[in-house]
Amino acid sequence: MKKITLAILAAAALLVAALTAAAQGERQLTPDQKLRLAAALIENYYVEEVNSDSVVSEAIIAMLKTLDPHSAYSTPDETRELNQPLEGKFSGIGIQFNMVEDTLYVIQTTPGGPSERVGVRPGDRIISANDTVIAGRKMPNTEIIKVLRGPKGTRVDLKVKRGADILDFSLHRDDIPIYSVDAAYMADDSVGFISVTRFAESTAREVQRAADSLARVGMRHLVLDLSSNGGGYLGSAVELASGFLQPGEPVVYTKGLHSEPVYFGAEKGKRLPVDRLVVIVDQYSASASEILSGAVQDNDRGLIVGRRTFGKGLVQRPFPFPDGSMIRLTTARYYTPAGRCIQKPYEKGRGEEYQLDMLNRYNSGELWHADSIHLDRSVTYRTLRSGRPVYGGGGIMPDVFVPADTSRYSPYYRDLMAKGVMIKYTLGYIDSHRKELLRKYPTEEAFAAGYTPAEDVIAGLHAAGDEQGVPLDSAQWERSRELIEAVLKGLMLRDLYENGIYVRATNPLSSDYRTALDLIRDPRRYRELLERRE
Repeated sequence: MKKITLAILAAAALLVAALTAAAQGERQLTPDQKLRLAAALIENYYVEEVNSDSVVSEAIIAMLKTLDPHSAYSTPDETRELNQPLEGKFSGIGIQFNMVEDTLYVIQTTPGGPSERVGVRPGDRIISANDTVIAGRKMPNTEIIKVLRGPKGTRVDLKVKRGADILDFSLHRDDIPIYSVDAAYMADDSVGFISVTRFAESTAREVQRAADSLARVGMRHLVLDLSSNGGGYLGSAVELASGFLQPGEPVVYTKGLHSEPVYFGAEKGKRLPVDRLVVIVDQYSASASEILSGAVQDNDRGLIVGRRTFGKGLVQRPFPFPDGSMIRLTTARYYTPAGRCIQKPYEKGRGEEYQLDMLNRYNSGELWHADSIHLDRSVTYRTLRSGRPVYGGGGIMPDVFVPADTSRYSPYYRDLMAKGVMIKYTLGYIDSHRKELLRKYPTEEAFAAGYTPAEDVIAGLHAAGDEQGVPLDSAQWERSRELIEAVLKGLMLRDLYENGIYVRATNPLSSDYRTALDLIRDPRRYRELLERRE
């Protein structure tokens, strides 16, 4: 054994010596040789034992940091977490939860999922899962997810508190779908509203189902909400764009140093039953959201409302390793049909500065004043039908700018939300009043149209705030009253009805939403904006 060890050390020493000799001679080391030499030196001469996997991972991460802000390395666990939302499902017990202080509340159960099948319902507090005690521990969400998720078919025994009762449930994990459409309803007799939170494998199919369902009750025009949608699969964006465009119309193209341009056009047979179209975006709408918005705008198919989008126009290609880790390497840039590059400016190796862009937008006033946005007007692009001017320089600039609305925001509202007072109080109230509320409002539509929090509900919220360290501030309450009442109503909608739509209650207070509705209901102004030339 000793002879084998000595032989390995001797071979390693010869490798290092050979590489060192090459470094000292006339021939320069290639980057590959230099990396191998550095690894060999650390492996064979460092003063302490090292974890070679960790050293290599850190080296890869450091290399990628010298490139663009979106090239990245992920460990096997991180890779699985990254892929799950885009693949559209995972195996678990089928609940949406919220950890408030040290209590795990069930917010919603997945329709047809394991928890709903055995009788778990919104408002339940999970005390333990199998042998893991959850209540009273202030567990981070990552740990809770590890406890609740697992291989399909494995058993989970839950101990749940409902009111004063302690209940036991036994269930088996199953595939849980991750939905892209989180809201779809009729805003009026002819205008539908659909909110899309991500671009996953099933996104276009979900939107198609939602649009078909709304069309059956009268939808002719659509407000599509992509605000805070960080993107996802390119293919999903192209597929969804195909629902609004004519077959063959351009959607996006990519171009890189080591690859020929690749053009993506609208596909056949994907049409959605929509006449006028308005898309809502904001500063957090990125990547695939920008591809869809750019395609709609450049083809003069609809209007974009909101604030300048994030500006992520770099294409990452995944390069998986056998151990499950992965490099997502930027290989090209996205361009809209009119030729605009979506990517905002960046400096290589200056990732920290890139991450401060949102703060800079806030400080510059861009979120409130359109004239604070510095567009690159040196190159003017034109939309493909009417020839409207559009500009590059990072992100998609909306056709109608809507300033961010913080007028109803106050420290009192912030603390009620941050400390979980609103959620905890609402769940408790629904526990006690579920039957009477459902008798009075048998459908979600009836509740949305007819319910307003009564004075006793508001008084109860104020009392709950006092008990949990958020005392009433009368001036701040008046400032935030409409918002707080809307949030209470939204939380009740989500709790009372299967797939209850939270934003149905809060949307009427949204400037983006109101502007989109005003625009789509005014065909003359809609056409004027689509056809204007400067």
